[in-house]
Amino acid sequence: MASGGSAIRGSRVGSGPMGEQDRGYHADRVAISYWDALGNETVRYFAANLPEEEIPDVIDSPTSGLPAGRDKDNPPQLAKMEPYKTHLAYVKERRTDEEGEQLLQEALEQLRARRSGTA
Repeated sequence: MASGGSAIRGSRVGSGPMGEQDRGYHADRVAISYWDALGNETVRYFAANLPEEEIPDVIDSPTSGLPAGRDKDNPPQLAKMEPYKTHLAYVKERRTDEEGEQLLQEALEQLRARRSGTA
């Protein structure tokens, strides 16, 4: 193998000169700062022509995982975490004990009829 240098060593094939003339138009943007409860600042960039109502008021801080808001002096607090609910807990929220008992009796009757072969 020859020990000569290569003119393209260290560059990608097909890459041209770096610069905006080859990369297209650079859109205007605005920087929005967000702060979490620990005082960490996160900056997010948005398109300058984006309507104000489409820019989020709260994001998740990548540093702490806490919610981060746009007001430095009053950052959002972590919402209270509710315990995990089982499927049975959700069912009990939707049905009364009487409705549950009625459904259970209907299901048992269908099961008994199926097992006896008189479905």
